[in-house]
Amino acid sequence: MSQIIKYIKEKKILILGYGREGISTYNYIRKHLPEKKITIADKNYIKTDDPNTDVICGDDYLSYLGDFDLVFKSPGIAFLDDVKYPTTTEITCQTDMFLRFAKPTVVGITGSKGKTTTSTLIYEMLKAGGKNTCLIGNIGVPVFEKADEGEDLIAVIEMSSHQLEFTTASPEVAVLVNIYEEHLDHYKTGFDGYANSKLNITRYQTKENYFVYNDEQDVGHGLDITKSIGGTPLKVGFTKAQNDEFVNELWHSTEHLKGEHNRQDIAYALEVARIFKVDDDSIRNAIKGFNGIEHRMEFVGKFNGVSYYNDSIATIPTAVMGAIKALGNVETLIFGGLDRGIDYREFIDFLVNGDIKNLIGLPETGHDILDDVKLHNTQVNAIYAENMEDAVINAIRETKENGVCLFSPAAASYNFYKNFEEKGRHFKELVVKYNG
Repeated sequence: MSQIIKYIKEKKILILGYGREGISTYNYIRKHLPEKKITIADKNYIKTDDPNTDVICGDDYLSYLGDFDLVFKSPGIAFLDDVKYPTTTEITCQTDMFLRFAKPTVVGITGSKGKTTTSTLIYEMLKAGGKNTCLIGNIGVPVFEKADEGEDLIAVIEMSSHQLEFTTASPEVAVLVNIYEEHLDHYKTGFDGYANSKLNITRYQTKENYFVYNDEQDVGHGLDITKSIGGTPLKVGFTKAQNDEFVNELWHSTEHLKGEHNRQDIAYALEVARIFKVDDDSIRNAIKGFNGIEHRMEFVGKFNGVSYYNDSIATIPTAVMGAIKALGNVETLIFGGLDRGIDYREFIDFLVNGDIKNLIGLPETGHDILDDVKLHNTQVNAIYAENMEDAVINAIRETKENGVCLFSPAAASYNFYKNFEEKGRHFKELVVKYNG
């Protein structure tokens, strides 16, 4: 019996949220404890034929936490001021259980932007070096899929702030890519709550563990990352990344790694690969086989002389500005989405003083940002699109031959789309459709 199952066997369990991770949690418990009583709570209707499973559905689904010993919270559910539960109820998640009880060595990666690229690069380097490894977590594979594996596995786990929020353990190797303003609507204390969730990735480490981070990043908000570091720090700042000859060799070896942010991601991955003693030739082979990340400066195609890029994963301004600098010759930018309280002043200044000719804003942040840009730059071609279809049609009409059209939202997708993947794929479909 796995240590996870031993821990939960006698507890009264609630699975909170029944999306991808919730279903995975249910299947894992059922695999080991086929007759255990389980309750599932979700705002949406759930149908089950399992006689040992109860369901709670509807708007008040968060009101029953105190009835349970252990709650497996799905990452997408926010606990704000209106969610109350007693201290006798333990809130956990798959990531917490994996870190506390599973046998594999864990490399955990978190950050506001770049964690998917960094996680994938680490996985590819370890795999090329002959290590028994897997890539799981926020990248799309629930960690319980590998919870019963042995000690010889190196689990590379992408970790979101939501998955780290209730963790009480940290990985053997932790990587913090960066911290910028994001998901502020999820935390009752705003940026402080968001950053503190991220820092759980190192907070419970011991000195035998490693913490890889950029010691030169000014996080702002008065946050001192060093106060939370539990493991042995390995500093990979901007200067070190730029001056490392091997990092630069790898950075120039593939079209998928344009931009300074990707140089930094390579530096993180390289530091981790060296912890596990992966040789340089294996690292080169890993980079050579790297095919890029869908929705991250993804080349959609060249139509009528215009190059189209899908960057829908860029949900904060810093990521958008990095993509614009990396691609160059961006003539048209499509941006905008759900307003989550992010500070856009630096982004607005960037657009006002930049040379992007066509700014196409999507509701709701895109329209608000265009209003501000136009106050300072009356020459810009500001287009208020009603939806993605409208945006793409305008982009095709306005972008000149040899120019670049970049979709990079600087905002979340939830006002019209389920997630950034759905939004990015819709953009790609429309580009192909309207370019004939």
